[in-house]
Amino acid sequence: MSREQRARIDTLLRQPRPAGDGSVAEIRANFRALMARMRVPEGIRTRTTTLGDRPAVLVEPAEAPRAGTILYFHGGAFVFGSPETAMSLTANLVTRTGFRAFSVDYRLAPEHPFPAAIEDTLSAYRALLDGGEDPATIAFAGDSAGGGLTVTTCLAARDAGLPLPAAIVAFSPGLDLTRTGESMDTKAGADPLFTRASLDHTAAMYLDGRDPRQPLLSPAVFADLTGFPPMLLQAGTNELLLDDATRLAARARAAGVDVILDITADVPHVFQSFAGTLDEADAALARAAFFLGGHLNRD
Repeated sequence: MSREQRARIDTLLRQPRPAGDGSVAEIRANFRALMARMRVPEGIRTRTTTLGDRPAVLVEPAEAPRAGTILYFHGGAFVFGSPETAMSLTANLVTRTGFRAFSVDYRLAPEHPFPAAIEDTLSAYRALLDGGEDPATIAFAGDSAGGGLTVTTCLAARDAGLPLPAAIVAFSPGLDLTRTGESMDTKAGADPLFTRASLDHTAAMYLDGRDPRQPLLSPAVFADLTGFPPMLLQAGTNELLLDDATRLAARARAAGVDVILDITADVPHVFQSFAGTLDEADAALARAAFFLGGHLNRD
């Protein structure tokens, strides 16, 4: 663990940015600029493809991949982000596991509010199944809003009568649009990235007037997780959304689901993005890769 590394990242994330109520274009451009600073490991090859109704990026190890597929959902509050902004995370999972990954370019709000993102991720999963993929060889992974989609896509798949994937990995998942977690207040000074106002601003675009008190919008509060696959939830103590992960883990335990709640001290939201510059990020990704390797069918 490096106190100096954590301090540098905290300073970076506290640099002046467009206000929380900035335009969609400003928010998207700012996020692209931030994520362009993340290190993407070597040893991968990528190509653009289509999965279901949406474009996707296929990320594969440079060598022959192992049998197994990660379906990745990028972060960005359902308003910004893309497979490219999440490439550091996706590529790290691919290089550390040997599995291939599809990163889905799902539709974004405000142009496409709820439930567009879930429709797209479910369509991508259905396309893998229709293409002959065994669900026992598929895992969902994602960060932030995409971490939330790992859960809500499972809920939608279960409701549609589809078999569920073998595992879920969620980095700092956003799981509660009611914003009722205690960490929304107790971590307000510690979080270098978000404020309640900035989260409310983007959430309003995704909600488009809908009540967040429902499972597909706030699964940490309202979802029945019965029958879910094993889950790994990773978060940092310096984030407003910390209790999204802790409360979902409690719901999973109550439903008899295998769940690992993996909390790292003094790191921000989606700290895993800083792999190569933050020791805790590399350690967390190693744990995530080990989890995935243990739950997908191995060759």
